This record gives sequence, C-alpha cells and structure tokens, in this order.
Amino acid sequence: MQQLTISDMTCSHCVWAVEKAVKAVDPNAKVAVNLETGSAEIESTIGTEALIAAIADAGYKASAEKSCCGGAA
Repeated sequence: MQQLTISDMTCSHCVWAVEKAVKAVDPNAKVAVNLETGSAEIESTIGTEALIAAIADAGYKASAEKSCCGGAA
C-alpha cells in the first residue's frame, strides 16, 4: 500500500481526477482518495514515482508520505 500526500484538491472532481490518473497507469489499482486530509492510499504494482508523475500530469502535486519512525520496526 502506498500513501501519498496530494495538494491542490478542492472538490469531488479533483478526487475523481486523481483516481482517473492512477487508473490510467494501472487499471487494476485500488485507490482511496481523501479530500479532507489531502491524501491517497493506493494499492498498485506500479512504482510510487510513476504514480506521482501520473497525478502530476492530472494537475496535482503528489508526494510520498514519510514514515513517522524511519520505516523498519
């Protein structure tokens, strides 16, 4: 599961556009975009950078969320 922060979303159309952008690069992806938190959870075989690029092409700035504890437990 990939966690992305997405900025510049203001409405449900923005959510739809982000979902559509992800599905364009991976039609089998599971996407949950949260407008209130400006985030997305994406289950995909496509790499994070490719997802970020697809979302950027749709007009939104996306970045990978950082782990609070440096990753490994």
